[in-house]
Amino acid sequence: MAEPDAARPTPLSLRDLAAVDLDRLKSVGPKLVPRLAQMQLHNALDVLEHYPRRYVDRTHRADIAELQVGEEATVVGEVRRVSGRRTRNGKALVEVNVHDGTAYLAVTFFNQGWREQQLSVGTQAAFFGKLDVYRGKRQMTNPAVDVLRRAGEAEDYTGEVVAIYPQSGKADVSSWQIRRIVAEVLRRCAQRGISDPLSEALRDELDLIDRGDAYRMVHTPEAFAEQVAARRRLVFDEFLRMQLGLVARKRAFEHNLLGVQHSADRSLVDAFHAKLPFPLTDDQRRAIDEILADLVRPAPMHRLLQGDVGSGKTVVAFSTLLAAVQGGYQGALLAPTEVLAEQHYLGSRRLLEGLEVESSGGSLFARRDVRAELLTNRTTAAERRRINAGLAAGEIDLVVGTHALLYDTVTIPRLALVVVDEQHRFGVEQRSRLREAGIGGAIPDMLVMTATPIPRTAGMLIYGDLDKSELRELPPGRTPITTEVIGPNPLDRARVYATLRAEVEAGRQAYVVCPLVEGSEKVEAKAVTEEYERLQVEELAGLRLGLLHGQMPGAEKESVMAAFRDRALDVVVATTVIEVGVDVPNATVMVIEDAERFGLSQLHQLRGRVGRGGGTSWCYLLTESEAPEENERLAAMEASTDGFLLAEKDLEIRGAGEVFGERQSGFSDLKLGRIPRDEAVVIAARHVAERILDDDPGLVRSPQLRDEVEDLLGDQLDMLFKS
Repeated sequence: MAEPDAARPTPLSLRDLAAVDLDRLKSVGPKLVPRLAQMQLHNALDVLEHYPRRYVDRTHRADIAELQVGEEATVVGEVRRVSGRRTRNGKALVEVNVHDGTAYLAVTFFNQGWREQQLSVGTQAAFFGKLDVYRGKRQMTNPAVDVLRRAGEAEDYTGEVVAIYPQSGKADVSSWQIRRIVAEVLRRCAQRGISDPLSEALRDELDLIDRGDAYRMVHTPEAFAEQVAARRRLVFDEFLRMQLGLVARKRAFEHNLLGVQHSADRSLVDAFHAKLPFPLTDDQRRAIDEILADLVRPAPMHRLLQGDVGSGKTVVAFSTLLAAVQGGYQGALLAPTEVLAEQHYLGSRRLLEGLEVESSGGSLFARRDVRAELLTNRTTAAERRRINAGLAAGEIDLVVGTHALLYDTVTIPRLALVVVDEQHRFGVEQRSRLREAGIGGAIPDMLVMTATPIPRTAGMLIYGDLDKSELRELPPGRTPITTEVIGPNPLDRARVYATLRAEVEAGRQAYVVCPLVEGSEKVEAKAVTEEYERLQVEELAGLRLGLLHGQMPGAEKESVMAAFRDRALDVVVATTVIEVGVDVPNATVMVIEDAERFGLSQLHQLRGRVGRGGGTSWCYLLTESEAPEENERLAAMEASTDGFLLAEKDLEIRGAGEVFGERQSGFSDLKLGRIPRDEAVVIAARHVAERILDDDPGLVRSPQLRDEVEDLLGDQLDMLFKS
C-alpha cells in the first residue's frame, strides 16, 4: 500500500485492499496468518470488514469507589493480581483484583479456569456485572469481560470508545489482536485514502459520510455517535452493491433477451376456468392477468408467484401453461422431488380432463385432448423414448418432472414456458439450462413459485430481479386449522394422541413429523425410524402406520404416499419430506414433535398439509423447551395462520441468515446490514441503483461500482454490463 506517486496519490479501491495479503502487515506474524485464515480473514479488506460486535465507552463507566451494592455497571481497570485454584468439589475458581484509579474490586469466576490466562497481571479490561458482597468484601461474580489491552502490549488506541471484535477461541485469535491489525491497516490506508464511488452531491443528498471516514470511524470512533454514522454508510454500500446487480440483471432480461411472444387468445384458459368446481379468488384472477400480460410481450417473462399454503398456486400455474399451449407451444413444470412431481402430474390429469386443442396434423378442424406426461428418474428408457417422440411430434403439450427434465437426452422442441415449483430448491445453473432450451434462440418464459411467504424486504434481496405476483386469499373450502402448543405434561400429550385416534376412527388420517436432527440425513432417518417403531407399540398401537424419510428410494417414498392417498394407511410418520406440496385432503391431524427446532415458516408449511378437505383440522406443536425465543415463535404459530405475517415474525426473531440459510443469495454477503431492521436502507438503495443505471446503464462512468458488483456476484453478472 505504498504511495506510487507523491504528487497525486491514487486512493485505494476495495479491489486494491483485497489484493493486500495479511502476511505483508507488521502486526501479523507467520504463526498468526493461518489462524486468521480460519476466521476467513485473508487480506486487508477482510480485516476492514470484520466489524466490531460492540463498543466499550470509557466515558460511560462507573468508578469502583462509587459503586453501590446491587448496581449493574461497567468498570474499566487494570488487573493487579490473579490466582486460580480448585474448590473442594474439583471446580475451577479464578480470583482477580482490579484497580481503576479509585479503588480495588474483587472479581470471581466459577468454572472459567481459562480466565487466569486471559486476565494476566497488567491486562486492562472492561467488566460488566452486578456488585455484590461476599464475606464482607465487595465483588463481581462471573461478569462479562472485554479485554482492552493485553499485559505488556503498547496501547494501540487511546480513544474513549473501544471496539470489541468477534474473536475465535478455536483459532486462538482475540479481539485485541484484531484491533491491532485493524489499526495498522487504517494507518497505511491513510497515506493514499480510500476511494469513494459515490459523488459528493449524492452523499450530501443521502446524508452519508465519505467511505474512508466510515471505515475509520466504525473501528476507531472518537465519540459513540461516530460509529452510528459510519455504520449507516457501510450498510448502504452493502445493499447498493446488491441492488445494482439485481436491477442490472432484471433490465438485461427485459431489454437484451428475446422471448416468445404468445397469443393473446385466452379461450383455452377460459375453458379451463369454466370447468373448475370452484370460483377463482380475486388474487388468482389478478395473478393470472399479470402473467398473461407478460406473455404477450416480446421480452421473456421472469416472474415470481408467491402464495401462502393452500392459496391455489397450482391453478395459476396450469392457467399459465395452457396460455402457452393455446399458441401451439409446449410447457414444462419442474418440481424439486419425485413425490411432488408425481402429485402435480396426477393433479394435471384431473385438471386438464376434457380440454382440447387443435391437432397439429390432419383436418383443419381436428381436435385432440391436451396431453401431459411425467418424466422423473424413475421413468424407464422405453418410456423416455416414447415421451421424447411425443414431444418431437408436438403431440405432448406439457411435461411434468424433476431435474430429469434438465438432462440433454430430453428435447422439448417448442418449449416456450417453464414453471418451477419451490424455486429456492433449484440452483441458478439448473434454471439456466431450461432457459437455454428455447425456440430459435428465444428464451422460454419462466414462472417460479414458492409456498414460503417471503418478507417484503428480504424479497427485495433474494428475488429483486423478478416481477412478483402474490396470493394471500384462501380459496373457498379451506378452513382455519386449530393450532395448539403442547408442553411436556403427559396428560396433554395423551390428549393429542386421543384426538388423533378419534379422527382415524372417524375415517380421517394424520401425520406425525419427527424433529430436525443435527448431523447427516442418515442420522435423521435413523431417528424417525426409531420413533415410527416406538409409536407402533405405544401411542399409535393398532393403527396402520407408514414411514417416510429422505433416505428412502423414490419408488418406496411414492408407494407410501400412494397408500396414504388411497387411505390404506392411517398415519404417516415422516421427516420434513412432507413439508412441500403433499396434498391429501382426508388428513386432519398434524403432530410436530420438538417443534421448537423448526422455523416459523417451516412449521407453517407443515401445518398446511392438513385442513385441505374442508373439515375441522388440528396442528399440535409438541415441545419441552422453556427458552423465551422458542416459546415466542410457537406462540406466534398458535395465534396466526397468516403465512406472510409469520414470515415477518420469523425474520424478526431469528434473523435472515437463520431463516433463509447463509448460502441463500445475498445474506451471506451482509456484514453489517440486517433484515428487517434496515428495511429503509434497502428501499433507498433500490431507488439509488435504479437512478444510477438509468443514467449509466453499463456503469461505464462508475468503474469502481461495477468492479464491486462483479466482485460480489461473480460470474452471474459477466454479461450484464457489456450489453
